[in-house]
Amino acid sequence: MSAQTYLAYDYPLLSAFWTMLVFFLWILWFVLLFRIIVDIFRDDDLNGWAKAGWTIFVCVLPFLGVFIYLIARGKGMGKREVEQARAQQEAFDSYIKETAQGGTGRTSSADELAKLSQMRSRGDISEDEFRRAKELVLSDTQAARSSDSIPTTSGH
Repeated sequence: MSAQTYLAYDYPLLSAFWTMLVFFLWILWFVLLFRIIVDIFRDDDLNGWAKAGWTIFVCVLPFLGVFIYLIARGKGMGKREVEQARAQQEAFDSYIKETAQGGTGRTSSADELAKLSQMRSRGDISEDEFRRAKELVLSDTQAARSSDSIPTTSGH
């Protein structure tokens, strides 16, 4: 049998450390490469030919292309990242506000009456409280309808 068998003590701890370090740097390199490629396509200042040129440069000569891109456009890369994060946060906040308001900003009287009925059936409110709240909901609905249906007399 000519094949050698390697035991655990044939691979010392320092070699394991260096292997993990090289593996970590390799993963870090790919993360950086993909972030740069995403930034190339995110940048609205670059036209199509510039985007194609940077992409080819980064893919054909990756080390040189990435380092030159970071030197030439690294500052703008951070700004674009912050702008995108702000835009995503604003979109998320507006979605939350719209969802919390139910889309229209005000719940319908039928929804409010249904909630009141559920509260009464659970025993959270008494029959008298339910009646008063129901009158308030209906009076608000009637007031809103009457204000919408009042004709304006601007010329009479």
